[in-house]
Amino acid sequence: MKLHFNCLIAVLAAGFILSVHPPQISAQQPSEVLGTAATSADSRSRQIAPGEAGSAQKISNQDPQQLAQESDLGGISGTVTDLDGDVVPGASVDLDGLIPADHRETVANESGAFHFDSLQGNAIYRVRVSLKGFVSWSSAEIAVAPGQYVILSDIALKIDGGPTSVTVYGSTEQIAVEQVRIAEQQRIFGFMPNFYVVYDAGNAVPLTTRLKYKLALRVSIDPVSVIAIASMAGIKQAADTPDYVQGAKGYGQRLGAIAADNFSDIMIGGAVLPSLLRQDPRYFYQGTGTARSRFRHALSSPFICRGDDGRRQPNYSTLGGDLASSAISNAYYPRSNRGAGLILGNFAIGTVERMASDIAQEFLFRKLTPSAKVRSYTRAP
Repeated sequence: MKLHFNCLIAVLAAGFILSVHPPQISAQQPSEVLGTAATSADSRSRQIAPGEAGSAQKISNQDPQQLAQESDLGGISGTVTDLDGDVVPGASVDLDGLIPADHRETVANESGAFHFDSLQGNAIYRVRVSLKGFVSWSSAEIAVAPGQYVILSDIALKIDGGPTSVTVYGSTEQIAVEQVRIAEQQRIFGFMPNFYVVYDAGNAVPLTTRLKYKLALRVSIDPVSVIAIASMAGIKQAADTPDYVQGAKGYGQRLGAIAADNFSDIMIGGAVLPSLLRQDPRYFYQGTGTARSRFRHALSSPFICRGDDGRRQPNYSTLGGDLASSAISNAYYPRSNRGAGLILGNFAIGTVERMASDIAQEFLFRKLTPSAKVRSYTRAP
Protein backbone atom coordinates (compact mmCIF):
# COMPACT_ATOMS: atom_id res chain seq x y z
CA MET A 1 0.00 0.00 0.00
CA LYS A 2 2.71 2.42 -1.03
CA LEU A 3 0.39 5.28 -1.92
CA HIS A 4 -1.25 5.33 1.47
CA PHE A 5 2.04 5.31 3.34
CA ASN A 6 3.79 7.72 0.98
CA CYS A 7 0.95 10.20 1.52
CA LEU A 8 1.52 9.95 5.26
CA ILE A 9 5.28 10.37 4.89
CA ALA A 10 4.64 13.55 2.87
CA VAL A 11 3.19 15.28 5.93
CA LEU A 12 5.72 13.83 8.39
CA ALA A 13 8.20 16.66 7.80
CA ALA A 14 5.64 19.36 8.51
CA GLY A 15 4.34 17.54 11.56
CA PHE A 16 7.86 16.91 12.84
CA ILE A 17 8.65 20.63 12.64
CA LEU A 18 5.52 21.38 14.66
CA SER A 19 6.45 18.80 17.30
CA VAL A 20 10.13 19.87 17.56
CA HIS A 21 9.40 23.60 17.43
CA PRO A 22 6.07 24.04 19.18
CA PRO A 23 4.56 27.49 19.56
CA GLN A 24 6.15 29.46 22.35
CA ILE A 25 2.77 29.71 24.09
CA SER A 26 1.50 26.32 25.19
CA ALA A 27 -1.59 25.03 26.93
CA GLN A 28 0.44 23.01 29.38
CA GLN A 29 2.27 26.06 30.77
CA PRO A 30 -0.24 28.82 31.33
CA SER A 31 2.27 30.91 33.26
CA GLU A 32 4.53 30.92 30.20
CA VAL A 33 1.64 31.33 27.80
CA LEU A 34 0.82 34.68 29.24
CA GLY A 35 4.27 35.63 30.42
CA THR A 36 4.44 38.69 28.23
CA ALA A 37 1.03 39.92 29.29
CA ALA A 38 1.68 39.20 32.96
CA THR A 39 5.06 40.94 32.77
CA SER A 40 3.40 43.91 31.16
CA ALA A 41 0.78 43.99 33.93
CA ASP A 42 3.44 43.67 36.63
CA SER A 43 5.45 46.42 35.00
CA ARG A 44 2.42 48.68 34.92
CA SER A 45 1.69 47.89 38.58
CA ARG A 46 5.24 48.79 39.59
CA GLN A 47 5.02 52.10 37.76
CA ILE A 48 1.91 53.10 39.67
CA ALA A 49 2.60 51.59 43.09
CA PRO A 50 2.03 54.08 45.93
CA GLY A 51 5.67 53.96 46.98
CA GLU A 52 6.81 54.81 43.47
CA ALA A 53 4.17 57.42 42.62
CA GLY A 54 6.72 60.21 42.33
CA SER A 55 8.96 58.41 39.81
CA ALA A 56 5.96 57.09 37.91
CA GLN A 57 4.63 60.63 37.55
CA LYS A 58 7.90 61.79 36.08
CA ILE A 59 7.89 58.97 33.57
CA SER A 60 4.28 59.15 32.51
CA ASN A 61 3.57 62.85 33.08
CA GLN A 62 0.22 61.83 34.58
CA ASP A 63 -1.44 63.44 37.57
CA PRO A 64 -1.56 61.52 40.88
CA GLN A 65 -5.32 60.96 40.66
CA GLN A 66 -4.98 59.19 37.30
CA LEU A 67 -2.12 57.08 38.61
CA ALA A 68 -4.17 56.06 41.63
CA GLN A 69 -7.00 55.00 39.35
CA GLU A 70 -4.68 52.92 37.17
CA SER A 71 -3.25 51.16 40.22
CA ASP A 72 -6.72 49.66 40.79
CA LEU A 73 -6.91 48.12 37.30
CA GLY A 74 -6.61 44.37 36.80
CA GLY A 75 -6.70 41.83 33.97
CA ILE A 76 -7.84 38.38 32.88
CA SER A 77 -5.84 36.07 30.61
CA GLY A 78 -6.06 32.49 29.46
CA THR A 79 -5.21 29.88 26.85
CA VAL A 80 -7.85 28.05 24.84
CA THR A 81 -7.22 24.30 24.47
CA ASP A 82 -9.21 21.20 23.57
CA LEU A 83 -9.79 18.16 25.77
CA ASP A 84 -6.42 16.69 24.68
CA GLY A 85 -4.55 19.81 25.79
CA ASP A 86 -3.82 21.02 22.24
CA VAL A 87 -4.11 24.79 21.73
CA VAL A 88 -7.13 26.05 19.79
CA PRO A 89 -6.40 29.28 17.90
CA GLY A 90 -9.04 31.60 16.47
CA ALA A 91 -11.66 31.11 19.20
CA SER A 92 -13.94 34.06 20.01
CA VAL A 93 -13.58 35.20 23.63
CA ASP A 94 -16.24 37.43 25.23
CA LEU A 95 -15.89 39.16 28.58
CA ASP A 96 -18.95 40.41 30.48
CA GLY A 97 -19.19 42.30 33.74
CA LEU A 98 -22.08 43.52 35.82
CA ILE A 99 -22.86 46.39 33.47
CA PRO A 100 -23.12 46.42 29.63
CA ALA A 101 -20.16 48.80 29.41
CA ASP A 102 -17.91 46.03 30.74
CA HIS A 103 -18.49 43.87 27.66
CA ARG A 104 -15.36 43.18 25.60
CA GLU A 105 -14.46 40.83 22.76
CA THR A 106 -11.21 39.39 21.43
CA VAL A 107 -9.91 36.41 19.44
CA ALA A 108 -7.41 33.82 20.70
CA ASN A 109 -4.13 34.14 18.82
CA GLU A 110 -2.27 31.40 16.94
CA SER A 111 -1.11 29.98 20.27
CA GLY A 112 -4.61 29.98 21.77
CA ALA A 113 -3.79 32.86 24.13
CA PHE A 114 -5.95 35.90 24.92
CA HIS A 115 -6.01 38.67 27.52
CA PHE A 116 -8.15 41.52 28.76
CA ASP A 117 -6.41 44.31 30.64
CA SER A 118 -7.38 47.61 32.25
CA LEU A 119 -10.27 45.96 34.10
CA GLN A 120 -11.85 47.69 37.06
CA GLY A 121 -10.82 46.27 40.41
CA ASN A 122 -13.33 44.91 42.91
CA ALA A 123 -15.53 43.77 40.01
CA ILE A 124 -17.06 40.48 38.88
CA TYR A 125 -16.59 39.12 35.35
CA ARG A 126 -17.45 36.08 33.27
CA VAL A 127 -15.55 34.74 30.24
CA ARG A 128 -17.21 32.86 27.39
CA VAL A 129 -15.21 31.04 24.67
CA SER A 130 -16.78 29.82 21.43
CA LEU A 131 -15.62 28.41 18.10
CA LYS A 132 -17.47 26.65 15.30
CA GLY A 133 -17.27 22.90 15.74
CA PHE A 134 -16.81 23.11 19.51
CA VAL A 135 -19.17 23.33 22.47
CA SER A 136 -19.00 26.81 23.99
CA TRP A 137 -17.18 27.16 27.32
CA SER A 138 -18.19 29.57 30.10
CA SER A 139 -16.32 30.39 33.27
CA ALA A 140 -17.71 30.79 36.75
CA GLU A 141 -17.81 34.29 38.21
CA ILE A 142 -14.32 35.79 38.38
CA ALA A 143 -13.65 38.34 41.11
CA VAL A 144 -10.82 40.69 40.10
CA ALA A 145 -9.19 42.51 43.00
CA PRO A 146 -7.47 45.89 42.49
CA GLY A 147 -4.22 45.36 40.61
CA GLN A 148 -4.85 41.60 40.25
CA TYR A 149 -4.13 39.72 37.02
CA VAL A 150 -6.19 36.50 36.82
CA ILE A 151 -4.96 33.61 34.63
CA LEU A 152 -7.53 31.03 33.51
CA SER A 153 -5.90 27.62 33.13
CA ASP A 154 -8.91 25.33 32.78
CA ILE A 155 -10.33 26.29 29.37
CA ALA A 156 -10.85 23.01 27.47
CA LEU A 157 -13.25 23.00 24.54
CA LYS A 158 -15.19 19.85 23.73
CA ILE A 159 -15.70 19.04 20.06
CA ASP A 160 -19.33 19.44 19.07
CA GLY A 161 -21.15 16.63 17.35
CA GLY A 162 -22.37 14.27 20.00
CA PRO A 163 -20.76 11.93 22.52
CA THR A 164 -17.12 11.01 22.31
CA SER A 165 -17.91 7.31 22.75
CA VAL A 166 -20.18 5.51 20.31
CA THR A 167 -21.91 2.33 21.46
CA VAL A 168 -22.69 0.10 18.49
CA TYR A 169 -25.29 -2.64 18.90
CA GLY A 170 -25.45 -5.34 16.26
CA SER A 171 -23.55 -8.16 14.61
CA THR A 172 -19.80 -8.16 14.16
CA GLU A 173 -20.23 -7.30 10.49
CA GLN A 174 -22.44 -4.33 11.30
CA ILE A 175 -19.90 -3.04 13.79
CA ALA A 176 -17.12 -3.46 11.21
CA VAL A 177 -19.12 -1.48 8.63
CA GLU A 178 -19.58 1.37 11.10
CA GLN A 179 -15.91 1.37 12.09
CA VAL A 180 -14.81 1.54 8.45
CA ARG A 181 -17.26 4.39 7.82
CA ILE A 182 -15.69 6.39 10.63
CA ALA A 183 -12.14 5.45 9.53
CA GLU A 184 -12.89 6.93 6.11
CA GLN A 185 -13.35 10.30 7.82
CA GLN A 186 -9.90 10.27 9.40
CA ARG A 187 -7.67 12.80 7.67
CA ILE A 188 -4.36 14.28 8.76
CA PHE A 189 -4.63 18.07 8.88
CA GLY A 190 -8.23 17.53 7.82
CA PHE A 191 -7.39 16.49 4.24
CA MET A 192 -4.70 13.78 4.07
CA PRO A 193 -6.22 10.24 4.03
CA ASN A 194 -5.51 8.32 7.22
CA PHE A 195 -7.94 5.44 6.72
CA TYR A 196 -5.71 2.47 7.59
CA VAL A 197 -5.25 3.16 11.30
CA VAL A 198 -7.40 1.92 14.20
CA TYR A 199 -7.33 4.17 17.28
CA ASP A 200 -9.65 2.00 19.38
CA ALA A 201 -7.73 -1.25 18.93
CA GLY A 202 -9.31 -2.95 21.93
CA ASN A 203 -12.80 -2.77 20.42
CA ALA A 204 -11.87 -3.31 16.76
CA VAL A 205 -13.53 -6.20 14.94
CA PRO A 206 -12.17 -8.03 11.86
CA LEU A 207 -13.04 -6.73 8.42
CA THR A 208 -15.01 -8.75 5.94
CA THR A 209 -13.56 -9.41 2.48
CA ARG A 210 -15.93 -6.84 1.04
CA LEU A 211 -14.77 -4.18 3.52
CA LYS A 212 -11.10 -4.90 2.82
CA TYR A 213 -11.64 -4.29 -0.89
CA LYS A 214 -13.80 -1.25 -0.20
CA LEU A 215 -11.16 0.37 2.01
CA ALA A 216 -8.36 -0.33 -0.48
CA LEU A 217 -10.39 1.13 -3.35
CA ARG A 218 -11.38 4.15 -1.25
CA VAL A 219 -7.73 5.02 -0.65
CA SER A 220 -6.83 4.46 -4.31
CA ILE A 221 -9.42 6.86 -5.74
CA ASP A 222 -9.30 9.53 -3.06
CA PRO A 223 -8.66 12.95 -4.67
CA VAL A 224 -5.68 13.60 -2.41
CA SER A 225 -4.19 10.26 -3.45
CA VAL A 226 -4.61 11.20 -7.12
CA ILE A 227 -2.93 14.57 -6.53
CA ALA A 228 -0.09 12.82 -4.69
CA ILE A 229 0.46 10.51 -7.69
CA ALA A 230 0.52 13.46 -10.10
CA SER A 231 2.96 15.35 -7.86
CA MET A 232 5.25 12.35 -7.50
CA ALA A 233 5.28 11.94 -11.27
CA GLY A 234 6.47 15.54 -11.57
CA ILE A 235 9.25 14.90 -9.06
CA LYS A 236 10.32 11.77 -10.92
CA GLN A 237 10.26 13.73 -14.18
CA ALA A 238 12.58 16.38 -12.72
CA ALA A 239 14.90 13.66 -11.39
CA ASP A 240 14.77 11.86 -14.77
CA THR A 241 13.86 8.53 -13.19
CA PRO A 242 12.90 5.88 -14.18
CA ASP A 243 14.63 6.00 -17.56
CA TYR A 244 11.67 7.16 -19.62
CA VAL A 245 11.97 9.99 -22.14
CA GLN A 246 11.44 13.60 -21.12
CA GLY A 247 8.55 15.86 -22.18
CA ALA A 248 4.83 15.20 -22.02
CA LYS A 249 5.23 11.59 -23.12
CA GLY A 250 7.75 10.87 -20.37
CA TYR A 251 5.54 12.50 -17.76
CA GLY A 252 2.61 10.38 -18.88
CA GLN A 253 4.74 7.23 -18.68
CA ARG A 254 5.92 8.09 -15.17
CA LEU A 255 2.39 9.01 -14.10
CA GLY A 256 1.08 5.67 -15.36
CA ALA A 257 3.91 3.71 -13.75
CA ILE A 258 3.47 5.35 -10.33
CA ALA A 259 -0.30 4.92 -10.47
CA ALA A 260 0.11 1.22 -11.37
CA ASP A 261 2.69 0.72 -8.60
CA ASN A 262 0.48 2.23 -5.94
CA PHE A 263 -2.74 0.59 -7.11
CA SER A 264 -1.20 -2.88 -7.26
CA ASP A 265 0.42 -2.45 -3.84
CA ILE A 266 -2.78 -1.21 -2.20
CA MET A 267 -5.01 -3.84 -3.74
CA ILE A 268 -2.68 -6.80 -3.26
CA GLY A 269 -1.35 -5.86 0.19
CA GLY A 270 -4.58 -4.30 1.47
CA ALA A 271 -7.30 -6.50 -0.03
CA VAL A 272 -6.27 -9.60 -2.02
CA LEU A 273 -3.75 -11.17 0.37
CA PRO A 274 -5.51 -10.08 3.58
CA SER A 275 -8.69 -11.70 2.29
CA LEU A 276 -6.97 -14.94 1.27
CA LEU A 277 -4.81 -15.17 4.40
CA ARG A 278 -7.45 -13.78 6.80
CA GLN A 279 -5.23 -10.97 8.03
CA ASP A 280 -6.05 -7.37 8.96
CA PRO A 281 -4.22 -4.78 6.82
CA ARG A 282 -4.70 -1.90 9.25
CA TYR A 283 -2.28 -0.35 11.76
CA PHE A 284 -3.49 -0.75 15.36
CA TYR A 285 -2.53 2.29 17.39
CA GLN A 286 -1.14 1.42 20.84
CA GLY A 287 -1.11 4.88 22.41
CA THR A 288 -0.30 3.68 25.95
CA GLY A 289 2.71 2.23 27.73
CA THR A 290 6.29 3.40 27.66
CA ALA A 291 7.75 5.19 24.67
CA ARG A 292 10.03 2.20 24.12
CA SER A 293 7.16 -0.28 23.94
CA ARG A 294 5.23 1.96 21.56
CA PHE A 295 8.33 2.38 19.39
CA ARG A 296 8.80 -1.39 19.31
CA HIS A 297 5.15 -1.84 18.38
CA ALA A 298 5.44 0.60 15.47
CA LEU A 299 8.67 -0.91 14.14
CA SER A 300 7.27 -4.45 14.23
CA SER A 301 3.97 -3.65 12.50
CA PRO A 302 5.25 -4.20 8.94
CA PHE A 303 6.35 -7.70 10.03
CA ILE A 304 3.71 -8.67 12.62
CA CYS A 305 -0.01 -8.18 12.01
CA ARG A 306 -3.31 -9.08 13.61
CA GLY A 307 -5.18 -11.98 12.07
CA ASP A 308 -8.94 -11.97 11.63
CA ASP A 309 -9.00 -14.28 14.65
CA GLY A 310 -7.38 -11.55 16.75
CA ARG A 311 -4.03 -13.32 17.10
CA ARG A 312 -0.64 -11.90 16.16
CA GLN A 313 1.02 -13.54 13.15
CA PRO A 314 3.66 -12.85 10.47
CA ASN A 315 2.50 -10.03 8.21
CA TYR A 316 2.56 -11.97 4.95
CA SER A 317 -0.02 -9.64 3.41
CA THR A 318 1.93 -6.40 3.72
CA LEU A 319 5.32 -7.89 2.86
CA GLY A 320 3.81 -9.94 0.02
CA GLY A 321 2.00 -6.89 -1.35
CA ASP A 322 5.19 -4.84 -1.46
CA LEU A 323 7.14 -7.67 -3.10
CA ALA A 324 4.40 -8.49 -5.62
CA SER A 325 4.00 -4.84 -6.60
CA SER A 326 7.75 -4.49 -7.17
CA ALA A 327 7.77 -7.64 -9.30
CA ILE A 328 4.80 -6.53 -11.41
CA SER A 329 6.52 -3.24 -12.18
CA ASN A 330 9.04 -5.21 -14.27
CA ALA A 331 6.33 -5.52 -16.92
CA TYR A 332 6.17 -1.78 -17.68
CA TYR A 333 9.40 -0.20 -16.44
CA PRO A 334 12.22 0.49 -18.96
CA ARG A 335 14.66 -2.36 -19.44
CA SER A 336 17.36 -0.40 -17.65
CA ASN A 337 15.14 -0.31 -14.55
CA ARG A 338 14.29 -3.99 -14.40
CA GLY A 339 15.88 -6.97 -12.70
CA ALA A 340 15.91 -8.83 -9.40
CA GLY A 341 18.18 -6.27 -7.77
CA LEU A 342 15.76 -3.43 -8.43
CA ILE A 343 12.83 -5.53 -7.24
CA LEU A 344 14.52 -6.25 -3.92
CA GLY A 345 15.74 -2.65 -3.65
CA ASN A 346 12.23 -1.24 -4.13
CA PHE A 347 10.89 -3.80 -1.67
CA ALA A 348 13.44 -2.72 0.95
CA ILE A 349 12.69 0.97 0.41
CA GLY A 350 8.95 0.32 0.74
CA THR A 351 9.49 -1.55 4.01
CA VAL A 352 11.60 1.27 5.49
CA GLU A 353 8.98 3.82 4.43
CA ARG A 354 6.29 1.77 6.12
CA MET A 355 8.29 1.52 9.36
CA ALA A 356 8.81 5.29 9.39
CA SER A 357 5.11 5.84 8.72
CA ASP A 358 4.06 3.54 11.57
CA ILE A 359 6.36 5.40 13.98
CA ALA A 360 4.73 8.64 12.88
CA GLN A 361 1.31 7.04 13.35
CA GLU A 362 2.15 6.08 16.91
CA PHE A 363 3.69 9.35 18.06
CA LEU A 364 2.49 12.13 15.75
CA PHE A 365 -0.37 11.60 13.34
CA ARG A 366 -3.10 11.09 15.92
CA LYS A 367 -2.57 14.66 17.11
CA LEU A 368 -2.89 15.87 13.53
CA THR A 369 -6.04 13.87 12.78
CA PRO A 370 -8.92 15.94 14.26
CA SER A 371 -11.67 13.31 14.00
CA ALA A 372 -9.51 10.72 15.78
CA LYS A 373 -9.91 12.65 19.02
CA VAL A 374 -13.63 12.03 19.29
CA ARG A 375 -14.11 8.62 17.71
CA SER A 376 -14.10 5.43 19.74
CA TYR A 377 -16.30 2.38 20.03
CA THR A 378 -17.75 0.32 22.82
CA ARG A 379 -19.05 -3.03 21.73
CA ALA A 380 -22.34 -4.05 23.22
CA PRO A 381 -22.28 -7.18 25.39
